[in-house]
Amino acid sequence: MNTKKELIIGFIVGVIANTIGTLAYILLFSDFGIADTFEAAIQHGHVGSLLALGAILNLVVFFGFLKIRRDQRAKGVLIATLLTALVILYYKVF
Repeated sequence: MNTKKELIIGFIVGVIANTIGTLAYILLFSDFGIADTFEAAIQHGHVGSLLALGAILNLVVFFGFLKIRRDQRAKGVLIATLLTALVILYYKVF
């Protein structure tokens, strides 16, 4: 398969894994609904923390791709994780 296509697939899987991880954390450990939790996170400045907890699932996906020797897809997941880190940095600074 094309290297660029594999990288894009990995990036998309990384973004989806981060989203699923964030939503799973909210559903399992929050007393509020998804929208209420995001509103509370915005008010208290914890959006970055929510995103960081969701990014933990990217570790599983990253090492899963490495185990099945899909290095370009793993690289795409790494890029998605770095993008998440930049978003977290933005929320922490501004």
